[in-house]
Amino acid sequence: MAKKNKPRRFYDYSLLFSVIFLTAFGLVMIYSSSSYMAQLKYQNASYFMMRQLMISSAGLAMAIVISKLDYHWYAKFALFAYLLSYVLMIAVSLIGKEVNGKKRWLGVGPLSFQPTEFVKIALIVMLAAVIVQMGSRINSWRNMIAVMVLATPIAGIVAANNLSSGIIIMGIAFVMLFVACRRKWPFYLCGVLGLGVVATAGPLAIALERIGLLKAYQLNRIHVWLDPEAYPMDGGYQVLQGLYAIGSGGLVGKGLGESIQKMGFVPEAQNDMIFSIICEELGLFGAVSVILIFLFMIYRFMLIANNAPDLFGALLVVGVMAHIAIQVILNIAVVTNTIPNTGITLPFISYGGTSVLFLMLEIGMVLSVSNQIKLEK
Repeated sequence: MAKKNKPRRFYDYSLLFSVIFLTAFGLVMIYSSSSYMAQLKYQNASYFMMRQLMISSAGLAMAIVISKLDYHWYAKFALFAYLLSYVLMIAVSLIGKEVNGKKRWLGVGPLSFQPTEFVKIALIVMLAAVIVQMGSRINSWRNMIAVMVLATPIAGIVAANNLSSGIIIMGIAFVMLFVACRRKWPFYLCGVLGLGVVATAGPLAIALERIGLLKAYQLNRIHVWLDPEAYPMDGGYQVLQGLYAIGSGGLVGKGLGESIQKMGFVPEAQNDMIFSIICEELGLFGAVSVILIFLFMIYRFMLIANNAPDLFGALLVVGVMAHIAIQVILNIAVVTNTIPNTGITLPFISYGGTSVLFLMLEIGMVLSVSNQIKLEK
């Protein structure tokens, strides 16, 4: 009799299957976009795909294990993870491995990872715990500012070496605070100001560079963004080659594996420019299909957040949703030259072991919240 009265628990298989589908699709596109260069460089056409497959499989297994845990358990480690994120970011700036002139990688024995990905997940848990502790007091100006102050220093440290990740971290805090607060007009005002900054990016960037707030290479990126054809062999090369790939794909694309731009024209095509290869091989149809799957994921996140057992669970889901949504928007905006090049990966699809591993852990957290939702009979 006790078994009959036990409430059934929800588990969002739709979200899990959409993640598996995106990851599998990503593996196909990584092979397609990298096989030529991998064969030349490593004498193994599937080099990048196999590495991604191993890390994705490990990440998915960890996500399923995490999804069966009680998500309230994460709050116990919120402060420790938040402080550890500072330690890792300071360590990477001192002893990090330099790649393409940037110290973003930290070695742990034979392995290396990007601490910025750990920072994102640590901040989501920390902000969720802090906002829950504040309760209704979060609506006061003092506490709203206090929450942003928690995110700003670590975002600043991250942005020093990785501007795009710094923007994502502030974006996560912004969205979580927006959802938690009753007072919405300051957030709308910030959105309008942000659009104003984008509209006046050229002259604003020159002014910021003159007073030392913007570095010369960052100003150059703004110039390239505004007029990539003026820098065809310098900063605008990658952008222009990506746009050529998108334009040549047409409505239905050239066919899977038939990309010309991946033959060394688009640098590191399997990384942050993979969306341009999707557009070239699968056309507008393929690009829109990928965007629709991401929109479906966002819908599932919203459904879980709305039905979460408590505020902590809802905020965890909102934080993960903000991270993935902002990253997708930034990546597609960069590839289409809507915003300056920031070098950010497309979640679950681009090649990048650290990124996909921590994204899988975040999905595990969301599924653990969904697993605590009780279904009414």
